[in-house]
Amino acid sequence: MALTKQDTVSIITKFGKSEKDTGATAVQIALLTERINQLTEHCKQFKKDKSGQRGLLVLVGQRRRMLKYMQRTNLEGYRSLIKELGIRK
Repeated sequence: MALTKQDTVSIITKFGKSEKDTGATAVQIALLTERINQLTEHCKQFKKDKSGQRGLLVLVGQRRRMLKYMQRTNLEGYRSLIKELGIRK
């Protein structure tokens, strides 16, 4: 259910400036997106899991707020990130 260590490290190295750059907004959004994708598949399979659905909504809200912040502060980075992650089609 949760992200594996290898998945996390690969996302951090792909979107961050270094291996330890976990605080960058792009890295946090990418990690949230991966967790959202996993929870979406879980909720499709287990339709009565209401706590899972609530957790999914919480993650989507966090990602939305972070995307709004990134749009305000780094517009070009925002555009490239949403294109690379495939969100906001």
